[in-house]
Amino acid sequence: MNKKDICCIGHITLDKIVTPRLTVHSPGGTAFYFAHAMSSLHAENFLLVTSLAESEMKAVDDIRDLGIDVTVIPSRKSVYFENRYGEDPNHRTQRVLAKADPFTAEGVAGINARYYHLGTLLADDFSLDIIKALSAKGIVSVDAQGYLREVRGDKVYPVDWTDKLEAMKYIDILKVNEHEAAVLTGASDPREGAAILAGWGVKEVVLTLGSMGSVILADGKTYEIPAFEPEDVVDATGCGDTYMAGYLYMRDKGAGCAEAGRFAAAMCTIKLQASGPFRSSADEVRQLIEKT
Repeated sequence: MNKKDICCIGHITLDKIVTPRLTVHSPGGTAFYFAHAMSSLHAENFLLVTSLAESEMKAVDDIRDLGIDVTVIPSRKSVYFENRYGEDPNHRTQRVLAKADPFTAEGVAGINARYYHLGTLLADDFSLDIIKALSAKGIVSVDAQGYLREVRGDKVYPVDWTDKLEAMKYIDILKVNEHEAAVLTGASDPREGAAILAGWGVKEVVLTLGSMGSVILADGKTYEIPAFEPEDVVDATGCGDTYMAGYLYMRDKGAGCAEAGRFAAAMCTIKLQASGPFRSSADEVRQLIEKT
């Protein structure tokens, strides 16, 4: 396989999204939101690796129709999430109505990329062996969220990441929100938590704080990234995935952490204002940055 610039690995899910305004059924998961964002940015050398049941292949066909290269690892079932949001878009409750098969080191062995983004949804999606294997081939970016979610019955329970201290040695970029940082480190202050994560070996810690912006710790420096004010808040699902798509897109192009963070933050604001994945252009993102 030709070497890709960026590869996102993760399950495409079935999502039931319930908000005070409406209930929507749609595909979802990091893989879905990341791939759509990459398509909208016209990222030409991008690969999506996903795993789902045959019954959900239409979601893959739709992504391929956008010109995205997709590798599918068959699974007996697809992940089925129910996400409920209240009036505060930063808060949601989840149920998992079905689980897909975990990824395996053998399943991703043939992939070759500069950046690998692991879109974890549940604690057993990616083993430590996968992180180690990919780190030998490229830059590993991980969304911590899934490692902190364990499914019992249909309920999602917060858990700590069992292999976190060993895993951090092999992770170049780690994305966490304030709640995840607290669970991982025990620090009530999210910036302190991010500093602890950096001390464990992560080269770039990307800390997202919802409407309060984001913070990036890299090479001993702290970059404060303000959030852009949305005109309306319609759908927060996939914002973290959209942020990381924008961030890695810009880092791959040689942008520094601050520039990549601002681009990612602007993408999130645009995505918040409409239901579904990010569908705007890089030019629209830059226009929002310039006028702010």
